[in-house]
Amino acid sequence: MDVFGKMMLALFIPAILVLLFTRITYNRYVALLLAIALIAASVYAGYTSSPIIYVMDAFSLTVGFWLASKLKK
Repeated sequence: MDVFGKMMLALFIPAILVLLFTRITYNRYVALLLAIALIAASVYAGYTSSPIIYVMDAFSLTVGFWLASKLKK
């Protein structure tokens, strides 16, 4: 996969994971930790190629956490 495709996935997938895990665990902090663990595992396995992907993942996690707090209420 090219870098542009990875960047697009990095913008959406972590936020969706946080929202999904929030619906499953009913706790947004646990959901955030689970999503971070999945991203850390993919980094450890070598699926990321550039540091900009890490920044986009962090941004997407933040957006997902914010959306999970808004949906929870």
